[in-house]
Amino acid sequence: MMKDPDELARLAALRSYQVLDRPRPVVLDDLTRLAAGMFDTPISAVSLIDEDRQWFAGRVGLAEEQTPLDVSFCAHVVPARAPLIVPDATRDSRFADYANVAGEPGIRFYAGAPVIDEDGHVLGAMCVVDTLPHDVSDRQVDNLVTFAKQAAGHLSAVRGRMRMADLGDELARAALREEDLVATITHELRTPVAIIQGYLEILGDQEGLADYRGLIEPIHRNGRRLVDMVDHILSGTRPGEAPLPAPADSAGTVDLSTVVAAAIASCRPLILLRGGPVDVAAYEPIPVRADLARLAHAVEQLLRNALFFTPSEKPIMVRIEAAPRPAIEVRDGGVGIPADELPLIFDRFYRGRYARELAVPGVGLGLTIARNIVRAHHGDLVVLNTTDGVSARISLPGAR
Repeated sequence: MMKDPDELARLAALRSYQVLDRPRPVVLDDLTRLAAGMFDTPISAVSLIDEDRQWFAGRVGLAEEQTPLDVSFCAHVVPARAPLIVPDATRDSRFADYANVAGEPGIRFYAGAPVIDEDGHVLGAMCVVDTLPHDVSDRQVDNLVTFAKQAAGHLSAVRGRMRMADLGDELARAALREEDLVATITHELRTPVAIIQGYLEILGDQEGLADYRGLIEPIHRNGRRLVDMVDHILSGTRPGEAPLPAPADSAGTVDLSTVVAAAIASCRPLILLRGGPVDVAAYEPIPVRADLARLAHAVEQLLRNALFFTPSEKPIMVRIEAAPRPAIEVRDGGVGIPADELPLIFDRFYRGRYARELAVPGVGLGLTIARNIVRAHHGDLVVLNTTDGVSARISLPGAR
């Protein structure tokens, strides 16, 4: 039977990206990690729909690199070209008999948005998945669409570098080798631990294992610390340049409130541990041209510092402003930074006196990473002492 010409064109476009069966682009793993944290799900993926399989170009919480299309929710997103929300798969006749719903891992919730390239081809879907039912708001669906556009932008950047390499650009080849090396490190070290984390979360929800939760929880906590440490070191050793889409490409436009929400979701365990609130002051939507995962990671570093150094009874405020330039400010009521240390805070692996005295976890890369990311976005990061703490302010160009 002859395939539809539009489907043949879509498959040709998909293969032109040359990512299938290669080490996964690190930025897509970062994007799925951020999406899983923001939607509070154990699983997220950038799923590319091939002829007879779905291949995960980015994933968190999944052991498999690919699955057949007969258990693919994402395959339904491609012809629809629109988000698909399944609050409870067992109550949806399209999916109730799927092996991954009726059996392991017992999928209940699915939300996916199409990954559409600049030529209009639907390459696959950006999705979040859980073994528990969920309801989502319209704003969350909009955020998922933003994640999908970011995934499309990253895939376009990967293809661009591939084409440059094919033309013999040695710099592009070096960049690809470095990305493959980082991806291999991620696969060999980070991915197995992340998979263990996923299984531990499933075990923690089993009623029959209630007596063992005291053993499971420390393993889970320390595994999370190891994943975070690997992410942190990889972030500090990657090139600082973020692959930003062209100014006219709407795939690269994100709302600063979405960036802050993603950063807060990533810091949720620390916020709960500290006990005090984090207040967010936002005004009208403020669009900027940005890499969502990386910019959220920069804000996360600033917020983590505020959480570590601010007593629970003191305030932490995140302000989002439009003028004179789009900006995000994290202001805390913590211990401040000694004046003689301010010139050193962006140095790699530098840990200040208070960090050592308070035994704050980390390797001294947080502010270095944040500044590199902000500079890649053609912005500025300024950290200053205030009368009652520290102000860390990211200023960015607006969307044009």
